Amino acid sequence: MRLSPPLTTPLRIAAATLWLPDRRETTEAALAAGRVDEETATRLGYREVSVSHDHAAPEMAVLAATDALARAGWDGADLGFVAHAWTYHQGHDFWAPANYVAHHIGASTAPAVGIQQMCNGGAAALEAAAARMIADPSVARAAVTTGDRFLPPAFDRWLGDYELVYGDAGTALLLDRAQGPYELLSVATVARSEYETMHRGDDEFSTMPRTLPRVDVRRTKRAFVASGAEPAFAAALVEAVLDVVGTALTEAGLAPDDPRVRVLTLPRLGSGPLEEFFHPAVERLGLRHAQILNLGGGTGHLGAGDSAANLAALHTDKRLAEGEVALLLSLGGGFSWSCVAVRAVAP
Repeated sequence: MRLSPPLTTPLRIAAATLWLPDRRETTEAALAAGRVDEETATRLGYREVSVSHDHAAPEMAVLAATDALARAGWDGADLGFVAHAWTYHQGHDFWAPANYVAHHIGASTAPAVGIQQMCNGGAAALEAAAARMIADPSVARAAVTTGDRFLPPAFDRWLGDYELVYGDAGTALLLDRAQGPYELLSVATVARSEYETMHRGDDEFSTMPRTLPRVDVRRTKRAFVASGAEPAFAAALVEAVLDVVGTALTEAGLAPDDPRVRVLTLPRLGSGPLEEFFHPAVERLGLRHAQILNLGGGTGHLGAGDSAANLAALHTDKRLAEGEVALLLSLGGGFSWSCVAVRAVAP
């Protein structure tokens, strides 16, 4: 989605925040407890992951958004739209977590929309909020939040899936029409919905939530591999990364070798799959001046929040000088891939 027309200038990101709980589970402790084996831990490459026992997923989203509003000097009542995204359980079965977030950040009269696009939800929510602002001139400001928490016994963050460990966090992005340290240049998304089977496997459709004692993504992925679909997916993954990053650059008016393109952040998956599948694709893109960053070693994979968390980390570390561009890459089961292009500007 190109974000210039019908606007005369791109939308701005006024704040990007990551809220992490204080508690961590280290890989060393997980090894000692037998929660992960040495070979898997080495391939994943995480030092530790964030764990929340005290705050549910939507509460962490509220904490991130409250921080973002304070940094921007905004009141929640200034918001004309709220989009909240998640991957996993939000604390209640029959409920509207997006409205909870809007209510608790002081935006009770703003339309609140929930986005359940698996781990690509944060980018999908950003795209929805940007589209709403483009379509509706009365919406001057919007908030995009994510929140995810992966607790036992229903979810084993270390052994419930392959190639990643899950961390708990909330994130928030604030969108404005004129002010903020980043211009939102483009949001590109590509989809390959035939691969939704990876997270469904051979399971029958259930009649109620939580009919299984725990989430076991490894089981559905084994069924996916047994179906013979894995080689085609591996090839599709590489082509999707090429497609989505290339589209984001084109829509932002940039070439891959433009010296202003300084950073590409990867989803917070394990370092093994990033090296195996993502780096080869990125190398083919020809991003000669961009540093490729994996920022998840101290948090784990944050569900729907990876892209927003990565922008928050870039901002905290002052990685971008004025005029420089970052590309935020994400993916989610279903399957979809997104790339967000942002440019640092004078606030």
